[in-house]
Amino acid sequence: MENIRAVKLQSPDYMGLDPEEAAADFRERIRHYESLYQPVEERDLTYARLVNVGSQVVVNLIQGYLQSRIVYYLMNLHATHRSIFFSRHGESQFNVEGKIGGDSLLSPRGEQYSHALPKLIMQHLGSENLTASDPMVWTSTMRRTIQTASHLRYPKLQWKALDELNAGVCDGLTYEEIAERYPEDYANRDNDKFNYRYRGGESYRDVVLRLEPVIMELERQHNILIIGHQAILRCIYAYFMNLPRDELPYVRIPLHTVIQLVPKAYGCEERRFKVAIDAVDTHRPKPASSSASTPIPNATG
Repeated sequence: MENIRAVKLQSPDYMGLDPEEAAADFRERIRHYESLYQPVEERDLTYARLVNVGSQVVVNLIQGYLQSRIVYYLMNLHATHRSIFFSRHGESQFNVEGKIGGDSLLSPRGEQYSHALPKLIMQHLGSENLTASDPMVWTSTMRRTIQTASHLRYPKLQWKALDELNAGVCDGLTYEEIAERYPEDYANRDNDKFNYRYRGGESYRDVVLRLEPVIMELERQHNILIIGHQAILRCIYAYFMNLPRDELPYVRIPLHTVIQLVPKAYGCEERRFKVAIDAVDTHRPKPASSSASTPIPNATG
């Protein structure tokens, strides 16, 4: 019954129906399915069969990379209620200076955020999980995320895959400096931000591919908190919210804000918690045109 409530009652078939009535109807569906169900058992066919939401997985004649990846993905899915919390690192020195990339430490306001974060997270994750054996807080290997997570009393894990998008030759520059030194690159990135790759660096497309193992691990986890970077969290957010790739680079992920996503069978619930500590606004809106004369903001994006 609990599984029906958690999964099937979110179906469009039952929108607006009384939960008890919808559950009774679905149980009747199950009885009908059981009378007609024939398991796939042909030994000459390629298939993956999931039993009881993945408690048992039967695969047959799986060949090649794509089929293997599909099976791996299916094996990591589960229907357990969980929350994925994520937050950018506290405001950094580079954020204040309007520089992108780098490995700077937190600003004084960023340090305040690192001290305020544990209280907010405790309200939602609770103290019963403090002794969990699996890491519940993931950070990148960069100092600003590690510093932000330093006061959280949860098991932690540093992921190289969570490091910020590599800005290549533009690392440590402001957008004004990029527009002056590399005007063609500046314009090209505004024209196609998802596919544009910094010289010697990465594109959003590259980051999406880099994050595949992180996404797979998130699918099999229970409650988790990620302290990450703007581009990284945009990619993770877009995955769970099913956003198109042209919107992905422009998702607003503000500083000093915790975002909670609760995956559901037919979507994802979202809540945002803003901590009352000022920070610079690093969001760059989508350009109205593809011209290199697009106004240059003062903060990183």
